[in-house]
Amino acid sequence: MKKIIALVAAGWVLVNPGAPAAAEVKASEATQACIECHRIIHPGIVEDWRRSRHSQVTPKEAMAVTGLGQKVSSQTVPEELQQTVVGCAECHTLRPKEHTDTFDHNGYDMHIVVSPGDCRTCHAQETEQYSKNIMAHAYKNLAGNKIFNDLENTILGGIQRKDGKIAIQPANASTQAETCYYCHGTKLKITGKETRNTELAGELEFPKIDGWPNQGVGRVNLDGTLGSCAACHTRHQFSIEMARKPYTCKECHVGPDVPVYKVYEASKHGNIFATHTKDWEFKAVPWTIGKDFTAPTCAACHISLVVNTEGDVVAQRSHQMNDRLPWRMFGLIYAHPHPREPDTTIIRNKYGQPLPTDLNGGFATKYLIDTAEMDKRRQTLQAVCLSCHGTSWVDGQWARFENTIRETNAKTLTATRILTDIWTAGYAVGPAKGGSPFDEPVERRWADIWLIYANTIRFASAMGCGGDYGVFADGRYELNKAVMDLHDWLDFRRQVLPAKKP
Repeated sequence: MKKIIALVAAGWVLVNPGAPAAAEVKASEATQACIECHRIIHPGIVEDWRRSRHSQVTPKEAMAVTGLGQKVSSQTVPEELQQTVVGCAECHTLRPKEHTDTFDHNGYDMHIVVSPGDCRTCHAQETEQYSKNIMAHAYKNLAGNKIFNDLENTILGGIQRKDGKIAIQPANASTQAETCYYCHGTKLKITGKETRNTELAGELEFPKIDGWPNQGVGRVNLDGTLGSCAACHTRHQFSIEMARKPYTCKECHVGPDVPVYKVYEASKHGNIFATHTKDWEFKAVPWTIGKDFTAPTCAACHISLVVNTEGDVVAQRSHQMNDRLPWRMFGLIYAHPHPREPDTTIIRNKYGQPLPTDLNGGFATKYLIDTAEMDKRRQTLQAVCLSCHGTSWVDGQWARFENTIRETNAKTLTATRILTDIWTAGYAVGPAKGGSPFDEPVERRWADIWLIYANTIRFASAMGCGGDYGVFADGRYELNKAVMDLHDWLDFRRQVLPAKKP
């Protein structure tokens, strides 16, 4: 068997001229056994891994790099993992007892789903930071909030006309998995085993996993950990370059509810990126403003370790994401200070609802960061801006941004008061009478105001410093028109229909 593996490894180098020379390949025997078959049946996976830093550097070599260029944040790595490169086996055989999808695969205890718990072996700091990130809790924050479930159901559910009325049925699991939970993550669970007739090894038994495939940011894994590092560092190359480019964030942040990418693409920063990205260096650690890149991407502002040309740290790397976010712009239903904890299901507004704001625009302050923390995060974010812009520019733009938050919140409040009058008059059935706030056309028009238009305006201000997305393209034009529509809807019914008893 060892002779076969050695021949396969040598052949792998010969058919991959860009690979390290045979003497330099430090893959473990277990990983070479994986390559023996998978280079034939899954050449894309093997080639992706071959191009990765994992295939080129052993953990021991990586641990020798200290300072700002640090590659491994764990203080210790098991001795048996230090001497070989990180390959198939090093990820898919780790911690077999913790993974409920562990199964015997040609004599190895393998698991299919690699989790942050596995990545923590070498990347402890990043994993700890990510666990405090609101993204890591994205599945529970959606699935565990009854109001969000209600909105989700009216969007995804089956819709029919029965007895002259619209009836909405719950969405099935497959629909949920490729829609909201594509980004938020699914909850994985083992439902049994299945036997497959494989091309090279005949019949093999595999675990059946409900909720798979999925790479959502809040995926609930089979070892109990939350998230997927591959959401940003796509497997099996796990490229830092990919994570730094805005296309990665675009996958989930494209709109119209969170139109980050399209706003960035249309901005001056996006224009510079599109024009000069071919000349930028995306693999350097740390990442140097003015040398490696000359305009921010999503990662530069929110995640990456950024330094100036003198080597001074501008912003520390953080996988917590919200370290540079004082405001949560996504309206629920108003923009508000960022939550203190990543698990937002614990939040209750003054009416006991699981929302960070109430219908009157008040904040659930007990669960949100205070002004001191907001200032700290603002300064951290603005440090990146100040590397290219003067103080007056940065302060001026920030003042406009916070004006936009106040403005959109005020317009949302106007719309909400109109809808409240509609509920009170009995023209629609609101939450006070046990109804959904989302399942009637007039309520969906109200939801458009804060979910689509107000969010677009805020993101246009924050990511694009203004522009057309804040005006006509799902911006102020549509928001004001929607408020007028609500008023006209109510006014018409008041004229032709008697108000129903409350």
